[in-house]
Amino acid sequence: MICYGVRYYGRNNLPESGAVVVIANHQSHFDPPLIAIGLPRRLNFLARKSLFKFKPFGWVIDMLDAIPLDKEGIGFAGIMESLKRLKNGEAILVMPEGERTWDGEIAPFMQGSLVLAQRTKSAILPVAIAGCYEAFPRMQKFPKLWGRFRVVYGKPLLYEEIKDLSEEELRHLCETKVAELYREATNKRRGTH
Repeated sequence: MICYGVRYYGRNNLPESGAVVVIANHQSHFDPPLIAIGLPRRLNFLARKSLFKFKPFGWVIDMLDAIPLDKEGIGFAGIMESLKRLKNGEAILVMPEGERTWDGEIAPFMQGSLVLAQRTKSAILPVAIAGCYEAFPRMQKFPKLWGRFRVVYGKPLLYEEIKDLSEEELRHLCETKVAELYREATNKRRGTH
């Protein structure tokens, strides 16, 4: 990331301990490592099984203890591994949109994408990233060698705040939080905030 201008905001918002589901918008392949680098704790990833097939990349994400998931969803093995890691007090990154954006905008969050947080009594840390879509959109084979990335970590939603919400209410709340952070990240990227 040497040739990119990366700035982080709110890095200390991640709880120091305990289970956390980190949720973020998904602009490019840069997102997971950029989000993880800015945090003071180790972050587990969910990664589509197909990403493990390209050996060099598969080797890297395997070394990072990525949890493989099926394209249609996490799958039973992925759910069990995610639950195990959260019950051990670890942090897991989830991209609730389910895939990289086609147009740079945030897509509606998938149903069931936040259930892990409530089942494991985890906090949720909303995050937004801006600039990665411009540098490496999904329809481009190779990234541009320049760009300005901004990553904004929001205040955590503690389990006590979300435990009584329905799945729909939780999804709406999280979509709203990530959208607010995305506007902030975009403004910071443009130098207007």
